[in-house]
Amino acid sequence: MYYSSGNYESFARPRKPEGVDNKTAWFVGAGLASLAVAAFLIRDGQMPGAKITVLERLTLPGGALDGIKEPEKGFVVRGGREMENHFECLWDLFRSIPSIEIQGASVLDEFYWLNKDDPNYSLQRATANRGRDAHTDGMFSLSAKAQKEIMKIFLATREEIEDKRIDEVFGDEFFASNFWLYWRTMFAFEEWHSALEMKLYLHRFIHHVGGLPDFSTLKFTKYNQYESLVLPLYRWLLDQGVVFHFSTEVTDVDFDITPERKQATRIRWVRGGTEGGVDLGRDDLVFITIGSLTENSDNGDHHTPAKLNEGPAPAWDLWRHIAAKDPSFGHPDVFGAHIPQTKWESATITTLDPRIPRYIQNICKRDPFSGKVVTGGIVTVKDSRWLMSWTVNRQPHFKQQPPDQIVVWLYSLFVDKPGDYVSKPMQDCAGEEVTQEWLYHLGVPLGEIGELAATGAKCVPVMMPYVTSFFMPRKAGDRPDVVPAGSVNFAFIGQFAETTRDCIFTTEYSVRTPMEAVYQLLGIERGVPEVFNSTYDIRTLLAATSRLRDGAEFHLPGPAALRKWLIAKLDETEIGELLTDSGLVPERPASR
Repeated sequence: MYYSSGNYESFARPRKPEGVDNKTAWFVGAGLASLAVAAFLIRDGQMPGAKITVLERLTLPGGALDGIKEPEKGFVVRGGREMENHFECLWDLFRSIPSIEIQGASVLDEFYWLNKDDPNYSLQRATANRGRDAHTDGMFSLSAKAQKEIMKIFLATREEIEDKRIDEVFGDEFFASNFWLYWRTMFAFEEWHSALEMKLYLHRFIHHVGGLPDFSTLKFTKYNQYESLVLPLYRWLLDQGVVFHFSTEVTDVDFDITPERKQATRIRWVRGGTEGGVDLGRDDLVFITIGSLTENSDNGDHHTPAKLNEGPAPAWDLWRHIAAKDPSFGHPDVFGAHIPQTKWESATITTLDPRIPRYIQNICKRDPFSGKVVTGGIVTVKDSRWLMSWTVNRQPHFKQQPPDQIVVWLYSLFVDKPGDYVSKPMQDCAGEEVTQEWLYHLGVPLGEIGELAATGAKCVPVMMPYVTSFFMPRKAGDRPDVVPAGSVNFAFIGQFAETTRDCIFTTEYSVRTPMEAVYQLLGIERGVPEVFNSTYDIRTLLAATSRLRDGAEFHLPGPAALRKWLIAKLDETEIGELLTDSGLVPERPASR
């Protein structure tokens, strides 16, 4: 396997790998990672779909990419997905998956046209004082000290910040900045999370720094992530003959391990209370999704809080069983044994009363019933004790959604602190109480909050014990390589498999690790698309530097005459032009 960039290999079709007709493929889990592996096996590996079997403990595919309507509770989405144009592996996959919305188009075509016609951006990123503009005004408000701290982590080696927390490399001035407010609420980072992962995010998305305050860099699907991404991919795989076994819990995988060679030899499962399994030979490939950010999620309802389930966690226990067999299979407890640090709660609110959308419109400055971009990303309530953020995507968010309803998604980073209206932590609140807190921060008159929350909306809170587990501080070896050294027939995929080329908590990572797995195990003669190289582009770096300084020019040391002479000399070079274009040095007036 190797990496490539440019369109030469992007448009190439690999030849059929030798021996693929003698192989089968087995999958542990039916999340996006497994669905992507199956698609790459069929498209690039030219493996017949009927030789692919997916084992899933749940009753439907998609994993964390969800979106359902529960008959009594209402619409539910556990999380949202922010995407961008440089998710190279994701779009490489979905260019080949037919849209179920537009005849003759791919999912990528559909997504591309949607975001061309209706580009995303926010008109109000943050509020305070009950729905009023927080006046972050697109500024990062980074002090000189905080700017130096960002530069230091950006230039540090991976080894220098392994196992370090974010609050070990940044100080109070950084945490008081608008930059941290934008960053932490957009990506769900906490001060105790991995400084290494923050570094990787800075490198990966340096080309989007300018769009952090208004989300102009983001792109979203038409509907919820299940209907827009999972369903067309799942239907295509069924059409190819892929076999899915739901309500099947994989409990262990056996391996034959020697110093030179590692082979998966058996998958063990429980289905309908009965133990079963399959023996594996050299030509039986196994793709194992390890860990789960949505494991043990619990849905409350409008009158019942969601529960924090700290009991047995099958996905994590499976990884623990596997990891005990070889040091190269990772260290699951680095990520999955810290529930107080990895939990947070989201909620899906469906409006039933026409008065509520008017308050939404007052904040987002758009008609939420237009079918176009509404909030353009999350609106963060800056002075919320819960640190609540909420968003309204294009409506309808579900195909089954009545035309007079709005589906809102919200989450809080501080689920164990009392609210501002509801004097309880979010984790103890039923949906009605979550709605009350949200309406309070929308600016609904105090006398109307109780009635509107009781009868004007339906809310489903969801507690997720492991949702930021992949952000826990880590070092090399804590996550297994996608294809461990010596493996002949198995790979690890998903958010907890290691590829040094990308950062986690993205749909891209859930497709990149599968692509690398397939291309390595089958020897696909086509490059895996390289991560977009913006971190090596001097123009991007200068533009990001200017934005992080809120447009402030560099103040060169020394007397004014010397500064003027230096700038004149720079103007005679390409460097001077770059510095001027980025706004880091003043533009000289044109000569007369």
